[in-house]
This record gives sequence, C-alpha cells and structure tokens, in this order.
Amino acid sequence: MSHLNDIEKQKRQKLKEMVSQGIYPFGERYTVDCGVGELLEGFKEGKGVSVAGRIMAARAHGKSVFYDLKDSSARIQLYAGKDALGEEKFAFLKKLDIGDIVGVRGELFKTKTGEKSIKLTDIKILSKSLHPLPEKWHGLKDVETRFRQRYVDLIMNEDVKKIFKTRSAVIRKIREALDGKGFLEVETPMMHPIPGGAAGKPFKTHHEALHRDLYLRIAPELYLKKLLVGGFEKVYEINRSFRNEGISPRHNPEFTMLEAYEAYSDCGGMMKLVEEIIRGVAKDVLGKEKIEYQGKTIDLTKWETVSFAALMEENFGIKPTDDETVWVRKLKEKGIKLGKDQVSRTQIINIVGELVEPKAHNHPIFVVDMFTELCPLAKKKKDNPHLSDRFELYMGGIEVANAYSELNDPIEQRKRLKDAGGQIDEDFLRALEYGMPPAGGLGLGIDRLVMLFTDSANIREVIFFPQLKEESSYKP
Repeated sequence: MSHLNDIEKQKRQKLKEMVSQGIYPFGERYTVDCGVGELLEGFKEGKGVSVAGRIMAARAHGKSVFYDLKDSSARIQLYAGKDALGEEKFAFLKKLDIGDIVGVRGELFKTKTGEKSIKLTDIKILSKSLHPLPEKWHGLKDVETRFRQRYVDLIMNEDVKKIFKTRSAVIRKIREALDGKGFLEVETPMMHPIPGGAAGKPFKTHHEALHRDLYLRIAPELYLKKLLVGGFEKVYEINRSFRNEGISPRHNPEFTMLEAYEAYSDCGGMMKLVEEIIRGVAKDVLGKEKIEYQGKTIDLTKWETVSFAALMEENFGIKPTDDETVWVRKLKEKGIKLGKDQVSRTQIINIVGELVEPKAHNHPIFVVDMFTELCPLAKKKKDNPHLSDRFELYMGGIEVANAYSELNDPIEQRKRLKDAGGQIDEDFLRALEYGMPPAGGLGLGIDRLVMLFTDSANIREVIFFPQLKEESSYKP
C-alpha cells in the first residue's frame, strides 16, 4: 500500500480495528423513518428519529462530538454525547471518519443557537469510506476529475445534483406531455443491421451467434416509421443513440434524443408540437418561460422563423439550384474552412448556427427552407422541389430539434437514398411500399435541452458519466 497517502492508511487501519472487534464495517439493511429533508420540514423537538447518511464534517468538543450528516435530501447536525451514547459507543466514534456512511437513532432538539439537530442514542457504521473526500472540488482545474469521478462530484456539489434532478423532471414532463396527446411510447432496437435514419458514423460490433456485423443505432427513425406503416399513428421513443464522432462541448458519442412521429401531420404540426413541449416543460419544471443561458435571456413566448435558403444566398451567394461543388467554392471564398472538398451536414449546422446565434440568444429560431439535397428523408416543398419541408430549431445558438414532413413515397425514397450513397435499407423501403401515411417527425435533443434549462455550457455537465479519455494513473 505504498501508493496510499497517510489519511488513506489511517482509514484502512480503522477498518482493520473494526473487523478485529467483530464490527462489520459495510453494514446491512437499516430502517429509516424518513429523509433528512422531510425530518427538517416537519421538525418537532423531542421526537425520536432514525435516519442514515454520509458524515460530511466532524467537530470534537471535550466529551461530545458534532457531525454533519447528509442524505440525498438535506443535511442535519448530529450531537454525540457520552451520557446518551454510553462509554462503548462513544469510544467507537474514534473509528469514524468524514465520508463514512452511518445509520443513527436519536431525539430531535435545537441547540442554544437554534440549529435543528439530533441527539444521538445509537450510531452504526453502514459503509466505511477508504478514500478521503476532497476539501475543494470546484473550479476548472478539477473539471476532468469531476466528470471522471461523478460520484464524488455528486457528494460535494449540490448544484450538480440539482442539474440531474432537473434532467429527470424534464424527461418526465416530456413523457407526460406526449402521453396526454395520445402518443404511445415504444422501444426499438439499439443494434441495427444497417446504419440509417440520420447522418453519422456508427459504432460497429459483431454478433457471434448470428455471424453478422451490427451497428449501434445512430437514430431510431426508420423503425419508428415502420410502426406508422403498421398502424400506430402516434409514437415516440426517448432513446439512446450513438455516433462514432468527435467530443465537444455540444457532442457526446452517446446521447439521448426524443423522436416522435404523428400520422396525418407534417412539418408545421411538429413545429407546433415542439413549441408546446418546450414551453410546457419550462413552465412545469422551471416555473417560468424566460430562461437565463450563459448571460443571455431566452424568451420562450417569442418564436421566430427564418429561411435557410435566404440565409445562404444572402451570406454566401449560394442558391438551392447550385450543386455541391459550387457550395464548396463559394463557402471557401467567404473564408469557411472545409476539411475536404465537400460539405457535411455538421458543417452546415455550424454555419447556420453562427448566422442565427445573435437572434437565438434572445428567443427560439426555426430555420426552414432547407436544401432538399441535405434532407434525404424529408418531403420536398410543393412550390419548390429544391427545398425540403423541414425545420431545425435553435435556442441559445444551439441546434435543439429537427423535424420534417416525412417522405412516404417509396420510389422517390429509394432514389434519394441511392443518391446519398451508402447502404440502402431494403426492409425499410419494403415497409414504405406497403403504404405509410403522410406524417410529421420530430427529433429533440434531450441533453441539449437540459443544458439550456440548467445554464450548462458543456454537454458533459448534464450527462452523469460522459465519455472521456482513458484513465491510466489509477491504482486500487
């Protein structure tokens, strides 16, 4: 144990002493009356209580010791006196450390300063901590460690816990909103024989029993459309999807999306739906429709629509009728750096995001009139076949949602997929040939919406365990 520091060695020594005295240092089931938060809210002096939690601070005063005990709801002071605990249990306190999880019984009382506390009559070790909690856990210097050791982050930072409680509430309210509109929540495969439903590089795996390669899904879209073919008219899935691409403040290889499809609707219907969902969730979870994000106020009572085609022509001289070689040339002329002599959807999103960012910091922006060439699964606009009936939603400069009138013509769909290159999902096309009703489809980024609702600049702040570089220095 030469790699252990002095505090860690002391903790392990106390562990050995407990075991030698016949004390099991990792506890069993412990009955609690209620959480600390509930106890404080209904505080009644003299009431006997049983609670459990983690020791966060300790202060010795002669023949008494004060502890701060924290559970998932709140923190409370414990008073341990030799008179109430008895000689043996009071001596046992020397084996306890900050970070240990204990169960306690005692009586509620207030100190001379009026602090709500518990006078202990019993204390039991439930889990002996072998690593010391950090004294300081804030600041950019600790950000990588915070993400890697999220469990410690949650212990030390109440604000981090609030982010994830908000995340849970956001997802719950989205479900309630869609269930209330008659949508059916469904589950579709996470391993696909052919990657499809969105642009993105997939993760590849191999199924030994089937002797075939499979791909972690980049989107559930094609399976959900098959359910429309099968007769389910309103479906949604809050799904985990995977893209084998870069990591950035707005991208994680594993992410959470809402995808919803409604038969006999269209892009306009999805525009109305996503506004209702976001405004409703903001009111229910945050209690307001004006949110603060990175120093800016986003007013959810004001929604604006701008034309992608108009933005591209105004800023770069690019028209919907231009082919991709013209896009590349004109974008380069304006100083836009392209990795290769082609334009990816991600680059287009970043370009559009920068163009609408000033407005999107003040209110949500629907970007419509996307070029058909960028949208192989969307219907064309009736009045202009070079444009698709689609929108992308930007808030705070971030692309949050994407929706369109679904292409349900199997002949045109085959041609579009062929033109886009890559593998063609023949089963999906066969499903369309049986007949899919006209429909609207919506994709909403849960992680990014939570970023906005919690004023988080980095997507890793709203994902419990984000992907990180391999840790090589840890020694158990």
